[in-house]
Amino acid sequence: MRFEPGQLIVHRNVRHGRIGWVRPARVVLDDDRGLLLWVARDTPVAHEVSEAGLGMRAMPFTEWITSSYRLARGRWNGPPLLEFLPAGAAHSVWFFRDEKDRFAAWYVNLEEPGVRWDDGSLAGVDVVDQDLDVVVRPDHSWQWKDEDEFSERLAFPDHYWVTDEKAVRAEGERVIALAEAGTFPFDGTWCDFVPPADWTPPTELPPGWDRPPAR
Repeated sequence: MRFEPGQLIVHRNVRHGRIGWVRPARVVLDDDRGLLLWVARDTPVAHEVSEAGLGMRAMPFTEWITSSYRLARGRWNGPPLLEFLPAGAAHSVWFFRDEKDRFAAWYVNLEEPGVRWDDGSLAGVDVVDQDLDVVVRPDHSWQWKDEDEFSERLAFPDHYWVTDEKAVRAEGERVIALAEAGTFPFDGTWCDFVPPADWTPPTELPPGWDRPPAR
C-alpha cells in the first residue's frame, strides 16, 4: 500500500491495542526508501491521558497501569515536524526545527515497524512507540533519551508493550552508526524542506481518526 503525495493521513501510536496519540500529517513522499510525513504547526491532535487529565509521563508507571484513560484533544504547538518512517525499519526519524523554523536536530524514535491501513475515507499508519530514543545533533554527536522511563517500564513486563529490550537497543545502535557516519537520512537530506503553501493544518481531526488500531 502506497500513499499519495499531499494526502492527509493519521500517524498513530498504539499500546496494547489502545491509541496513545494521533497526529494528522501530509504525505510528502512514499517510495522504496519509506514514508515521509509533514505535521504542520497548530495541527489538531489527540493523546491518551488519565481521567485526571495527566499524561503517562506525568506519573509513575505503577500509577499509569492502574488508571482509567481517555483521549484528550489538543493542538500541535511545537515547530513544524518532518517524520520519516524508513521502509520496514524499527524506528522513525523526526526532523526537529527551532522557533525560527530552522533545522535543529534529528530525533530517532525507536518503534515497531508501522502498519498501514486505508478505510477508503481515511488512511493511516499505526506504530508502537518503544519509548527509548536517540537525539542526533547537526554535528552528528548524539545521546540516548528517555532511558529512565524505558528502564522503569521494563520492570513491569505484564503491562509494558516492549518485550525485547536488547532488540530495541540494537536498533538504536544501528541507527547511531548511520548518524555518526553522516549517511542517509543524516546527510542533510530534507533538512531544508519547505511544504507547499496550501498545506495548512486541518481544522479538526478527520472522521475515523479513532478507529480500532490496525495492529
